[in-house]
Amino acid sequence: MTDDAPELRASDADRERVAEVLRDALAEGRLDMTEFEERLDATYSARTYGELAPITRDLPVGTVAEAPRVSMTKEPARDGGWAGRITGAEPSSTWAVAVMSGFQRKGRWTVPGRFNCFAFWGGGEIDLREADFSAGEVVINCVAVMGGMNVVVPPGVEVIVRGIGIMGGFDHSEEGVPGDRGAPRVVVTGFAFWGGVGVERKVTRAERQRLKEERRQEKLERRAARRELHSAAREDAEDAHRRMLDDHRDMLREHRDDRRDRRDLRRENRDRRRRGED
Repeated sequence: MTDDAPELRASDADRERVAEVLRDALAEGRLDMTEFEERLDATYSARTYGELAPITRDLPVGTVAEAPRVSMTKEPARDGGWAGRITGAEPSSTWAVAVMSGFQRKGRWTVPGRFNCFAFWGGGEIDLREADFSAGEVVINCVAVMGGMNVVVPPGVEVIVRGIGIMGGFDHSEEGVPGDRGAPRVVVTGFAFWGGVGVERKVTRAERQRLKEERRQEKLERRAARRELHSAAREDAEDAHRRMLDDHRDMLREHRDDRRDRRDLRRENRDRRRRGED
């Protein structure tokens, strides 16, 4: 734990885990926006575990009963590419059934080469955004009878829909989008009777939050640039006004000097005339 080795350097993954705890706390109302921004700035500037630990010490991690500490246990790090997610490992689940109920497969799980699911008067969600894949091609076989299912894929995944609908249908809106190099291909097939199977492409909540924070930061930077521009324009206007006042004062000073010179000249002429009359 961090108390045992506070001097150890923290990684980007460690900082992201703390940032995720802060995002959850913000969503649950445990932190207001000001506190969230302050702690998030401290998280991304932290260099060691000793600096990270106090940030979430008063916040629950996962559930309220868990200790709010930064874990020193290293999970296998994802390299950010698809090669690290097509693992060939044993699948976490190969099927799901919902009869007048529902099911979910989401979060960190390993998708099999073929996943079979059935819904009768019920519904299900198969979320692949944070999943690993046991093969480069995944078949999601959906049978929906008076029910519905939704398949959620991350950006970069190629989607092919081959299902058949009778008084129901399969969503083909995500077909035709080229996949990233090395990304898995997801084939959605099956049968829908008085039901439907939807397919949608979404980013993860963490990625959505990151994009939102990036947009907020860009907005703050634009606002700061506008303030700086307005400040510079105001300073330029003030400088121009000061120069105008200085020019006006110089003009008045020159005018007074000219009047003084003319008055002195008239006085000298008057004195010369008087001396001539004497």
